[in-house]
Amino acid sequence: MSEQIEQAERGVGEFTLTGPLTTAPPAGYTAPEPDEKWPLRGGFAHVYYGDRNQGLVRPVIMADGFNLGKSDLAWLYAGLDRDYPFPTELRRRGRDIILVGFDERSASILDNARTVTDAVLRTGAEQLGDARLTAGGFSMGGLVTRYALAKMEHERMDHRVGVYFSYDTPHRGAYIPIGLQAFAHFIPVPNNFARQMNSPAARQMLWRHYDAMTGQNGIAPERREFLRRLTEVGEWPRIPRLLALANGRGDGTGIAVPPGETVLKSERVYPGTTFYAQAQGREVTVAELKRRFPAAEKTITTGDLPEMDGAPGGTLRSYGILADALKKAGAQVDLRHEEICFVPTVSAVALRDLDQQKDLYANLADLAPDESEVDDFIWSSTTTPHTAVTEELGAWLLDRLAG
Repeated sequence: MSEQIEQAERGVGEFTLTGPLTTAPPAGYTAPEPDEKWPLRGGFAHVYYGDRNQGLVRPVIMADGFNLGKSDLAWLYAGLDRDYPFPTELRRRGRDIILVGFDERSASILDNARTVTDAVLRTGAEQLGDARLTAGGFSMGGLVTRYALAKMEHERMDHRVGVYFSYDTPHRGAYIPIGLQAFAHFIPVPNNFARQMNSPAARQMLWRHYDAMTGQNGIAPERREFLRRLTEVGEWPRIPRLLALANGRGDGTGIAVPPGETVLKSERVYPGTTFYAQAQGREVTVAELKRRFPAAEKTITTGDLPEMDGAPGGTLRSYGILADALKKAGAQVDLRHEEICFVPTVSAVALRDLDQQKDLYANLADLAPDESEVDDFIWSSTTTPHTAVTEELGAWLLDRLAG
């Protein structure tokens, strides 16, 4: 029995935290074959012509988001088409789609920006006519594209992009609970979850990062460097119209995850391991980690952080995904809050930072729209999963790409 439990504990980390765009397509759904496939520096692209188009006429470039490993653009197309037929409707309106994938989605945003730059340049070179391009991305893809376009402008390169959009992109940072990040490294063997949490892109995107070497949490050096590089190229592209969409609500209504409450507890495998929702305070316990092989216990604390788990924002099944992995390993799981905030609304629409409770939970309708760094934005009227393409958000974006 002890050998079985040891193997179970060692194998728990073979998962990654993923959203709707990186999960398997619905049963019976097959993404259409692309009209062209482009090899790109550090990645590749699938090209789909708009209905009745014989080439690229009115292109929309869309970059993939964050995960471990190589992009799967068939899955991405299916994810975009699942709940609201966004790519189908784009093509029906005569828009061409260029989906940009990366050889390694967890690589540095700065490196993957080269892939987007190549896609933009090739699109412009092969386009029929002179319509302005649209370029953007989902989740991390929005950050990659933002940096790529800003850098092109900084270097006096003509990207010919007239509209930029980001879809639930963590402009001010994304949130994975500190206790959850720490657990990735508490697993006593190398594992996919730890690789994902410690990857260059994660260290650049996460608002706060857990450092396994020091046991401390804070702003990762890679994030500071990324923000410096972003500032260096002017923060944003200045030529295109800037659009931002958020999967979270904007009225200050968060998710029903009371601060300090137990969100997940495991028995049999990692017995007694417990995670708590982030609460405000100086020495706040967010996780009690316990394992049998080799025996160890660790208490994870934070200080002076706002109530992030229940903040208004696009959600991720952060604890639900871990609970699934624990149950698969034979654990008895008490899961009380499956989904929590991943990209706060204020981050997705670039309106406020995440450090202060009052900003994180602000009613954004009460704020002056020009406080945002983008030209136009929308948040969801209900809390929805991170990057889920709903009718409300998809139709809003389609309307603004109609010109």
